[in-house]
Amino acid sequence: MHYSLDISKVNNKEIRSLGTDFRGKSKNGDEISFNNYYPEKNGKPFFGISGEFHFSRVSASDWEDELIKMKLCGVNVVSTYLFWIHHEEEEGIFDFSGRNDIRRFVKLCEKHGLYVILRIGPFDHGEVRNGGLPDWLYGKPFTVRTTEEGFLSCTKKFYSKIAEQVSDLFFKDNGPIIGIQLDNEYMHSSAPWEMTAGVSDEWVFGGNEGQAYMLALKKMAMECGLIPAVYTATAWGGAVAPDSFLPLWGGYAYRPWIFYSHKGEHPATEEYIYQDYHNNDVVCTDDFRPAYKPEDRPYACCEMGGGMTCCYYYRFKFPGKAVDALSNIKIASGCNFLGYYMFHGGTNPVGKHGTFMNEGQTPKITYDYQAALGEFGQERESYRRAKSIHCFATSFADRLCPLPTLLPEGASNINPEDMETLRFAVRTDGNRGFLFINNFQDHRSMPDRTDEHVKLLLKDETLDFDFGISGDENAVLPFHFDMNGIDLIKATAQPITVLHESDKETFVFFVPDGMRGQFWFEEGTKIDGDDKALYNCLEHCECESFTVSKADKSAHVLVIDRRMANDLFITESGGLIFTDAALLEDQKGFRLETENAVNRIYSYPADALAGCKNVRRLSDNKGCLGSYELKTREINIVPEVISVSFGKYRIKLPQNFMRDLKNMRLVIDYIGDIGSAFLNGKMIHDNFSNGEVWEIGLKEYAKELETGELTLYIAPLKKGAKVSVESAMAARMEHVDELVGELYSVKARPVYEIAF
Repeated sequence: MHYSLDISKVNNKEIRSLGTDFRGKSKNGDEISFNNYYPEKNGKPFFGISGEFHFSRVSASDWEDELIKMKLCGVNVVSTYLFWIHHEEEEGIFDFSGRNDIRRFVKLCEKHGLYVILRIGPFDHGEVRNGGLPDWLYGKPFTVRTTEEGFLSCTKKFYSKIAEQVSDLFFKDNGPIIGIQLDNEYMHSSAPWEMTAGVSDEWVFGGNEGQAYMLALKKMAMECGLIPAVYTATAWGGAVAPDSFLPLWGGYAYRPWIFYSHKGEHPATEEYIYQDYHNNDVVCTDDFRPAYKPEDRPYACCEMGGGMTCCYYYRFKFPGKAVDALSNIKIASGCNFLGYYMFHGGTNPVGKHGTFMNEGQTPKITYDYQAALGEFGQERESYRRAKSIHCFATSFADRLCPLPTLLPEGASNINPEDMETLRFAVRTDGNRGFLFINNFQDHRSMPDRTDEHVKLLLKDETLDFDFGISGDENAVLPFHFDMNGIDLIKATAQPITVLHESDKETFVFFVPDGMRGQFWFEEGTKIDGDDKALYNCLEHCECESFTVSKADKSAHVLVIDRRMANDLFITESGGLIFTDAALLEDQKGFRLETENAVNRIYSYPADALAGCKNVRRLSDNKGCLGSYELKTREINIVPEVISVSFGKYRIKLPQNFMRDLKNMRLVIDYIGDIGSAFLNGKMIHDNFSNGEVWEIGLKEYAKELETGELTLYIAPLKKGAKVSVESAMAARMEHVDELVGELYSVKARPVYEIAF
């Protein structure tokens, strides 16, 4: 189909500082600030990519490696809740040890160059018991989430204890903490008060004091020494965000909460429709209804759906392609600060007296969230796909951040059920920019497109983009893109990064699925020494390279396909490593976290890994990439499964099953309602069946499993269930027509770590 968009009369934004409430300066002279359009670092555009990681839901021994994984995915800000109930479960007894050690967590973020946003409540939600408020508050003679003296006094004690841990780790003191969020979704959202019986439907108070409450919390936080560069507030749904707070937004396309009252199929949502969020005349089909003029504040996010937990009444498989598609939508719509919830899954702790810390509609233990990084460190498809768009946004922040959004007429009102109309948007200053294309829609399957045509009308020329794109794919295509002084007029390939090598600059692109990669350069250029301005990529080529030159200027270009882009990692040294495993890099070098004993990896430059330990150079290079092999001793563990009764099984593992392994994941394939795992009678994990396999990381329980007993219980799906109470002495009996529950298999999947 044919589309056109006139970008010749774009109104460039008036970019202005937001003042001292949105600025922080460190002792060493660095500055973090926000203008009304994007973040800045030392006066230059800084594209923020924030990933939510709840430290108290992850074993402290795993924090560092998981933070490294986030960094290697392009995340530069870590956001985390401090759940009050995790730290002061019993009144007056504070716990900042082990997995509650916020200081150690922040110091690890600092070690790896990651900024931090603390979300300190008092109310957080996060599907935690009472939204994170301790049970003992329920019995106090005041109302929570108010300015009543009793509640503020208790909250101040909590703030003070946080300050004892981190008050010297703020940006002003050369630390990594740049932001603090106070009460979450105030006057918009609440959570069940789990102290009461579920049938009573009693909820934590949602608040009614507006800005006065939020400003009282801010004053109190500052008095306690919690002073960041910026205070943030969730702004969606009419939540209160005072003028001195940075308003943050989100977007969830997979919404378990609608099934508290809704029956039937989940509808397709508006989350994958382009908008213009930085426009005072914005017309949106989603919940963007700011209390301020949109052009007065940057459009920034903290809760884009990086996954979603299954709730009891909504079981689903979260699609890996949903995350980078949402990032594409947000960036094109004016966002210069992405924020994912969750980016890393977790595991709920169990209370001191056996109290479960979950919200009632969610699993008691697991908070995997189907996130980009699973609760046991699993790298999901969403993690691998998101790397490319993150690297693009951070590598070219100076080019991207100042550009306003332009939409074709009617683009923001496309019906999510419309599978035919091409969804596209442009960020441009009228001369250069990026064409964004989205062919993903939640809860629907988009078709492959083979003959799309978009005409961009500039002041003195017309640019025609002809392309195809696969179903569920998205793309960012550049036009008038400066490559070391050479004008790339347009390309049907997405920029990832630029490598500054000693003798050249290498621009890295990938070709989205369903496209044919082509590069059109300005007149007078040479490609690999030949007089031509068009480079056509080979069809079905995983990797190729060429050099474009004009006069005394030149640029090297590396082009890869989508699969290779998903395997790409950018190293600290500025090189590239390609692997389908998890790459870790720290001051000691590289490590590969993998489920395979034999691994093939590639590098750019080709000889980048020559001479590394545990690496064998192979002769079959992939284009300009070097080919290498990493091996370790293969370990094969077969669990013994013993059926005890209907739905109940004993699992036996051999002695020393964790020897020479980083972890062991139990992979359980079953059908039923809920799976529960017990070790020595204590529940250690659970799963709401959604058609995916159920995984349990065993590292934390290895010692207990040496002598202990692991029991699985598969609670069956019940057809025709009813409870009879028509008998004496209040007796009750359940009658069920059919029970559906079966354990298909239990496998032990080793996780190796190979240093090189």
